[in-house]
Amino acid sequence: MSSNVILSGLARRLLLDGAAPEPAIRAAAETAQKQKIPLVTYLVQNNVVPARAIAVAASEEFGTPLIELDSIATDALPKGLVNEKLVRKHRALPLFKRGTRLYIAVSDPTNLQALDEIKFNTGLSTEAIIAEESKLDAAIDRYLESSETNFQGMGDADLDDLDIEAGTDDNKSGDATTDAADDAPIVRFVNKILLDAIKMGASDIHFEPYEKAYRIRFRADGILREVARPPVNLATKFSARLKVMSQLDISERRVPQDGRIKLKLSKTRAIDFRVNTLPTLFGEKVVLRILDPESAKLGIDMLGYEDDQKQLFLSALDRPQGMILVTGPTGSGKTVSLYTGLNILNTPERNISTAEDPVEINLEGVNQVNMNNKVGLNFGTALRAFLRQDPDIVMVGEIRDLETAEIAVKAAQTGHLVLSTLHTNSAPETLTRLRNMGVPAFNIATSVSLIIAQRLARRLCKHCKKPLDIPKDTLIAEGFKENEIGTFTVYGPIGCDKCVNGYKGRVGIYEVVKITDAISRIIMEDGNSIQIADAARGEGFNDLRASGLKKVKDGLTSLAEVNRVTTGH
Repeated sequence: MSSNVILSGLARRLLLDGAAPEPAIRAAAETAQKQKIPLVTYLVQNNVVPARAIAVAASEEFGTPLIELDSIATDALPKGLVNEKLVRKHRALPLFKRGTRLYIAVSDPTNLQALDEIKFNTGLSTEAIIAEESKLDAAIDRYLESSETNFQGMGDADLDDLDIEAGTDDNKSGDATTDAADDAPIVRFVNKILLDAIKMGASDIHFEPYEKAYRIRFRADGILREVARPPVNLATKFSARLKVMSQLDISERRVPQDGRIKLKLSKTRAIDFRVNTLPTLFGEKVVLRILDPESAKLGIDMLGYEDDQKQLFLSALDRPQGMILVTGPTGSGKTVSLYTGLNILNTPERNISTAEDPVEINLEGVNQVNMNNKVGLNFGTALRAFLRQDPDIVMVGEIRDLETAEIAVKAAQTGHLVLSTLHTNSAPETLTRLRNMGVPAFNIATSVSLIIAQRLARRLCKHCKKPLDIPKDTLIAEGFKENEIGTFTVYGPIGCDKCVNGYKGRVGIYEVVKITDAISRIIMEDGNSIQIADAARGEGFNDLRASGLKKVKDGLTSLAEVNRVTTGH
């Protein structure tokens, strides 16, 4: 059947070059035609002909130049000229622009539809340059990650004119301005740092002055890393520029200040930065917390809950009353978990109010209140006001004292669903912390319905993770069960051009404990956290360690990373 196919163009060239046996090429040409996919794609995906041989043959057959993509710096490629959807759809990489002509890297130069569509959308003449299929895919991935087309193709010329708004904190100074803060190179540099941090997916930016150096660091995937070391004599200019952007008092350098910056990336996307300045020995340290509203819309399936844990969380959210507590150290993702829950609950039929210090992400349809201790607006006073405003759901940023705890418990007992956080290490310790605050044991047992303790572990890069050979005794000592050893592979990090030290992104590790009748009895008998933990395990609830080991077995993270976030070493 394959012998009836008339070979032409690239297929004939490959046959003449002896790239593969004739039957294989004929079968590939026929199958690609039936499946309506490019012949080049079929040949590479099915290992019929090496990608390099295809690229050389295509270059010779069609008289089109061949480019070595490994020698091209992705950052130097033109940004914003071609729509991201077109780049992905046609797997066409813009290389450079000469006058009104745009040169595009493709693996199949016969794909005239791609060139025509890009020509129509850009208004530029297009010319194909051939690249190896496999290298082209990798280069496109790097290009899209580095360009982030949400930035509308911002180049250096655009860094002078980003759409920036100051926040609305109370200590702002509307007429703050200095020559230093408006210095064009400083403006460009600071704007570039903000954009780079967003592209990298950083959560915080640190501007740090020292006696003989100035350091800028990003916290990405929970780890701080240095990204720039500008001249130390620019320290005051950086702090002045950041304070002007957030409308802080630039003449006041003796006390900490708080502000906000809103950076509009496009008509549909804006990023908020929470700004804090701190007077140090050698100048003001400025830290920006990046608050991306998109993180609140991830959806529960993206957070890393196991199926049974997710069901427990959803069931607790579905209850008309009770208290859901999320616990963990700073930076463990508590806010994202709470906002994910609020997004699920946020319907026109419900009245939702939150008391936060400060409000990090704006949620439309939710009444969010910023704490302001200067005027006496704290969690306690806000909660009391909420209960007079016909609420269905109340979220308290953090239970810090007995007053807040008592009002929250009362709300949970009187027909309201309450969500809040505490700073403890595990779910059982959360219950004993409330008891130590002075909340009666009976009130805890009858109001708290679910506790979520969580950590964020770095996710192994799927492109370069490697299997590790770990002795059985070591695995047992780490907490794996003897009968399951051999049924899974433990992976470790290597590091490649698509990740940082073998990791990319993070995955949540959770301990989700429902307050059952057995656990309630232990609480009312004033049991300690060890007894509560034993009862939780008896009910089948995994602790943080067990949940972390499950992520290791699933190949999502490394054993070293689970040890770092669950045991601190």
